[in-house]
Amino acid sequence: MNQRLSQDYSIFDPTLQQVTEAEEEDYFDYFYDEPGSEPGTLSIEPDAFPSRIILIDYDPAQAIRKVDVTPNALRPYLGTNTVSWMDIQGLGSERILKQVGEIFHLHPLLLEDVVNVPQRPKVEDYNEQLVIIAHMVQANPDEMGFASEQVGFVLGKNYLLTFQEDDQDCFDAVRKRIRENQGKIRQEGADYLMYLLLDAMIDNYFPVLEDYGDRIEDLEDQLVSRPQHDHLQEIYAVRRELLSLRRAIWPLRNVIDLLIRGQHSMINDDIKFYFRDCYDHVIQLLDIVETYRELASSLMDVYLSSMSNRMNEVMKLLTVISTIFIPLTFIVGLYGMNFTYMPELHWKWSYYICILIMLCVAGVLIYFFWKQGWFDHVYSLKQEKKR
Repeated sequence: MNQRLSQDYSIFDPTLQQVTEAEEEDYFDYFYDEPGSEPGTLSIEPDAFPSRIILIDYDPAQAIRKVDVTPNALRPYLGTNTVSWMDIQGLGSERILKQVGEIFHLHPLLLEDVVNVPQRPKVEDYNEQLVIIAHMVQANPDEMGFASEQVGFVLGKNYLLTFQEDDQDCFDAVRKRIRENQGKIRQEGADYLMYLLLDAMIDNYFPVLEDYGDRIEDLEDQLVSRPQHDHLQEIYAVRRELLSLRRAIWPLRNVIDLLIRGQHSMINDDIKFYFRDCYDHVIQLLDIVETYRELASSLMDVYLSSMSNRMNEVMKLLTVISTIFIPLTFIVGLYGMNFTYMPELHWKWSYYICILIMLCVAGVLIYFFWKQGWFDHVYSLKQEKKR
C-alpha cells in the first residue's frame, strides 16, 4: 500500500519518490542481522553515542546518584536490598556493553536486542530477567517531525538496566521523584520504577501528536486559502510520519498487554494494576493516530479540490476576456478584407464609428457579465495574490 501511494504521488512531482524513499529509511527500517552472522553479534554504528553509565540507588531512607560509573563499580549493587537503576546512555562502546552483559549475566541474544537498534517493540522473559524493547519519541523544537530512539529495559531482582541511544530522554520527572522522595517510588521495587519510566515514555507521545494536530490544521487552512505545489510533499511527509508513530505504538499495546496478563516473576501482581493505566493511554494514542491519519488522507482531496477550483476561476476569467474580444475580432476582420466595393470604407467618419461600435459592444458585454456576477472571482484572485 505504501509503495502504491508513493507511486501515485510521484505523478505530481518526479523527485518526490526519491526524497521520500530516503526519509522512509530513517523511520521504518528495523535492524536485521547479516546473513550467516553468529547469533548475539553486536553491531555498533560508527556514529553511535559513546556509552556512559549513570547509577541511581535508593531505598526509603536515602537516594544516591553517581555519574560515569565503570561497569565493575556496579558489582556491589547486585543482590542488595536497595533498588538500583543503571542507566546506560549511548551504545557506542562495545567494551562497556559487553562488560555490563558479563556482570549481569545477560544472554547474548538479550544484549543483541538492546544494542542492535532499532528493534520491534517486544517483551521477553529470561526467567530471572525481563526484557522490554520500546521506542521513545520527542518533538523536534526547531524542525518538523520528531526524534525517535530505542530504549531497552532489563528488569532483575532489585535492579533495572536501561539502554538508551543517547543522553536525551523524558525521564527527568522520574529522577526528580526519586531525588525528592515524591510519591511512593522509594517504597516500591524496581518493577514500579520500570512502570514509571514506561508511563513517561507513553505520555511523551501526546505532545508529539498534539503538534501534528496543529500542523494538520494549519496545512488545511493553507490548502483552502492558497494551495501550493510544496504542500503535496508536506502532506505525504505527515502521512509517513504518522505511519511511523503507528508502527511504534501498535506493538507497544501488545507489550503492555503481555505485562498485564503474563506470569512474570519479576513483576508483582500489585504493580500489574498500574500497567492498565499505560494500556489505556496506548489505546488513546492509537485512536488519535488513526484520526490524524484519516485527516491527513483527506488533505489530499482538499489539495486537489482547491487546485481544481483555482484552475476553474482562472479559466472563467479567460473565458470572459475571450467572449468580449470575439465580436471585436469579427468587426475588425470584416472591415479588414480589403474589398474594392465597401461603401463604409469611403465614409469620412467610418473609422470613428467603427471604434465607437466596438467600445459599445465591449461595454455591453462587460455590463452583462458584471450583472451575472462573473467578475466576483477576479477580486478573490487579487486577494489571494496579495496573501
